[in-house]
Amino acid sequence: MKNLIKNTIFLLMLLSAISFQMNAAKETKKILNATESAEAKVMTDRLVEIKDMDKTMMTRTEKKALRKEVKSINTNLADLNGGVYLTTGAIIIIILLLILIL
Repeated sequence: MKNLIKNTIFLLMLLSAISFQMNAAKETKKILNATESAEAKVMTDRLVEIKDMDKTMMTRTEKKALRKEVKSINTNLADLNGGVYLTTGAIIIIILLLILIL
């Protein structure tokens, strides 16, 4: 019986922490100012421009440079958007820990 009470308290604390994080993420999206959104628009326009390019006549090094540019733009956009991302491995580990605890 003590284990059941302890586990339910732990689960409630865990769920409340998740809701606090979700509220914090919503607040940060509201604070996003105009310059960051303008930067994001410029970056997305550049991604569309790269996607529409004819890459058949490019050399290998030019294609490699474009790939690097796309990766850097994507990471910058992810930084601007913020938020918490969970990978599949992290979700599996969390589920396993919950099964072991409960």
